[in-house]
Amino acid sequence: MTTTKQHDLVVIGAGPGGYVAAIRAAQLGLDVACIEEASALGGTCLRIGCIPSKALLESSQRFQDAKEKLTPHGIHVGELRLDLAAMQRRKEQIVTTLTRGVEALFKKNKITRYFGHGRLSGLGRVLVEGADPIVELSAKTILIATGSHPAGLPGVSLHGDRIGASTEALSYSEVPKHLVVIGGGYIGLELGSVWRRLGAQVTVLEFLDRILFGMDSEIAAEAKKILEKQGIQFKLGCKVTGFREEQEQCVVMIHGQEPVEGDKVLVAVGRVPNTSHLGLESVGIELHKKGFIPVNERLATSAEGVYAIGDVIAGPMLAHKAEEEGIAFAEYLVKGQGHVNYDAIAGVVYTEPEIASVGKTEDQLKEFGNDYRKGVYPFRANARARTLNQVEGWVKILADARTDRILGVHIIGPHAGDLINEAAAAIAFGASSEDLARTCHVHPTLGEAMREAALAVNGRAINI
Repeated sequence: MTTTKQHDLVVIGAGPGGYVAAIRAAQLGLDVACIEEASALGGTCLRIGCIPSKALLESSQRFQDAKEKLTPHGIHVGELRLDLAAMQRRKEQIVTTLTRGVEALFKKNKITRYFGHGRLSGLGRVLVEGADPIVELSAKTILIATGSHPAGLPGVSLHGDRIGASTEALSYSEVPKHLVVIGGGYIGLELGSVWRRLGAQVTVLEFLDRILFGMDSEIAAEAKKILEKQGIQFKLGCKVTGFREEQEQCVVMIHGQEPVEGDKVLVAVGRVPNTSHLGLESVGIELHKKGFIPVNERLATSAEGVYAIGDVIAGPMLAHKAEEEGIAFAEYLVKGQGHVNYDAIAGVVYTEPEIASVGKTEDQLKEFGNDYRKGVYPFRANARARTLNQVEGWVKILADARTDRILGVHIIGPHAGDLINEAAAAIAFGASSEDLARTCHVHPTLGEAMREAALAVNGRAINI
């Protein structure tokens, strides 16, 4: 037996893109339903991604600081003891609090939540599978916001937490003796950092000849040096061909090289859009060759009334990108106008120090022959960084040589993830390096490094 219900908008997926789109559409007066197959709302980011990883990064950094970084402050700590179970409980409590917060937002905005798997069954129709009885929803507009899942390696199967992805690596019950991380991107470096700080030997295997592909290569090279000093080992140019389990060890096979052994293996080679079992064929949607759902500038698919946002469409797989698209979608739908400035979407790697980037990299400017000027300012010359005892890294600003418009900003250093928001705002408003240089920054703050880098674009840095 099937129950039929009507709504103005049905959102499939309650991650950062889906739940934000649902809330904004409800604010604009629509009757909104949201389908989510996980019991908790918030999607991968909130439940098993961004938020739990940041909780562990913060806790593990506190542990590391207590071991190594308090003595210069005149603080001497006795014998340290790691309570990993308590650390994991804290992580779960944070996740629970935030998922319940999304539930409260749904109630506040009168959004109807359906538990189950959403599948298109023709234009304007979605089946909620897993519900008893099965519910069929009808709506003029349907939004696909189903996110992504960890990519695997060809011919390699993941099983348990011995050879797992990020989900498993967030929940180890013991600190690995040797964690082998396959992939030198955001996820691999962040989770590798967590377990290194807590005592694991960590080896990162990367297929390319560099880490952090897509970020500014100068920043990435500096990050590798710093992380190596922290004890993370890197093996570049590694093509992993398979795994072999020998008693308590996992043997990672590498083409043309000696295998690497570890008791845990984290496969962090990217993510894949969740587009299977969505019934796309019922409305004639064909996937891009890379697996994404094609959309136009208004986030509409080729099927009438069907839209898509977030990780299922092209672009960086970032929670805040999905959120921006969710708001833009709702405003396009109701008000006829929306906006996402893809040039001003920043990315952050929450290692220590943090790494953040927005706009064009220096590599891209060189590749396309753009004439630019560069300003660099090191944190070792920043007073606030000195008081924090966090002086590694720098701010780099790239500006158009003719117009002085800021083209890209790249930071490695303390609280880079917070500092990059100023740069994103500057790019969004078309600011020049002169605009940033003439903005009075509070002293002493880390933000002064941004101003000094802007001054350095034209050879005018004051404090170096």
